[in-house]
Amino acid sequence: LQYIYTMGKKSLPNNRGYRNTSEFLFTSVNLSTYYFRTPFLLSGTTYVDLMPHDLARAALQGLLNRTGVPKDAVDYIIYGTVIQEVKTSNVAREAAMGAGFSDKIPAHTVTMACISSNQAMTSAVGLIAAGQCDAVVAGGVEFMSDVPIRHSRKMRKTMLSLNKAKTLGQKLSLIGSIRMAHLSPELPAVAEFSTAETMGHSADRLAAAFGVSRVEQDEFAVRSHSLAKKAQESGLLEDVISFKVPGRDIVSKDNGIRPSSMEQMAKLKPAFIKPHGTVTAANSSFLTDGASAVLIMSEEKALAMGYKPKAYLRDFVYVSQDPKDQLLLGPTYSTPKVLERAGLSMSDIDVFEFHEAFAGQIMANLKAMDSDWFAQTYMGRKSKVGTPSMDKFNLWGGSLSLGHPFGATGCRLVTTVAHRLKKEGGQYGLVAACAAGGQGHAMVIEAYPQ
Repeated sequence: LQYIYTMGKKSLPNNRGYRNTSEFLFTSVNLSTYYFRTPFLLSGTTYVDLMPHDLARAALQGLLNRTGVPKDAVDYIIYGTVIQEVKTSNVAREAAMGAGFSDKIPAHTVTMACISSNQAMTSAVGLIAAGQCDAVVAGGVEFMSDVPIRHSRKMRKTMLSLNKAKTLGQKLSLIGSIRMAHLSPELPAVAEFSTAETMGHSADRLAAAFGVSRVEQDEFAVRSHSLAKKAQESGLLEDVISFKVPGRDIVSKDNGIRPSSMEQMAKLKPAFIKPHGTVTAANSSFLTDGASAVLIMSEEKALAMGYKPKAYLRDFVYVSQDPKDQLLLGPTYSTPKVLERAGLSMSDIDVFEFHEAFAGQIMANLKAMDSDWFAQTYMGRKSKVGTPSMDKFNLWGGSLSLGHPFGATGCRLVTTVAHRLKKEGGQYGLVAACAAGGQGHAMVIEAYPQ
């Protein structure tokens, strides 16, 4: 990535119409050539016996093998993850050392729900823009096949007290206080801490609020899987590396892509709001294991090392809103903001890649983006931003079909834009995503002149 850091009111060194600003501005290089990911697999399948750092390490090794970048040319490593393995809380550091990077290279892990790897990439942007680094590896990993399951609070307190007990009598007394109810485990849930509502339940309410029907959601899910299957069979998903799983076969493609018919989709029952909800297992993203890695450089560094840039990161924003009733509306809020910062409009965008948490979430965002009333009432805007053309939208599938490893999806979105811009001959691409906590993110990406 090439970043141009401007502190005074100076014009950007191009003629693309970007505004003058006192904020820092940046551009970026090719994310497709320098980005790799493991196959995204349904949790509980081939990766089941691994640990998160195993997947992250595989992604890093794939990046090293395909790019040939010297390990000592990397200045910093940042990874995103959501549900952390307690043994490797800084998974970036453990994966980096496991992949053979020098122990002299600092690494840290970030978490921001489903936009964790977006945060990893933009954190890398900051390091390069500030002149701290020339080359940073950013990525993300999620491993849902083995999540931390805790003892109950009372059982944890008893066990900690046992560890401190000094006499046999104290230990026997504590053991005698244990009841069957204390043995009930605490399972992790994809639920909001502030509202205690699961994301699927919130997605169902959001779909109802915007009048998104079950048929609309099923149709979008069928579209996602069909387009992903076509992209996979056409060899468009070239960022996927083959991974030899210890004790198992070589994995070389995503295994959650399953095209279906509307008749089959209609047979599924509501998964969250029963019996009248519209969100089902088939029109929701599934629990996924996977990891990604992307090499981010200043343009000067990339060219000096013989790498040809293919895309610029023009701008990005993060947004937050009400986590109860607007939990999944991040794209609606972030899209107009990032377009304004970049001096662009919806009609300028050639490629759209939105995170598909739920089909209902996507359709609700599209309806909100096309509503003057919503823009004026909730966003303080004079008019709607408008909706993307479906001829430009998620044409290689999305999280519903390719899978959604929480911490790794952001890198996939950005890289898909870079790939598609090159393949389709477009100039500008836009990434947008929602995240737990009522947060959101958007990026504008521009193709590097060929």
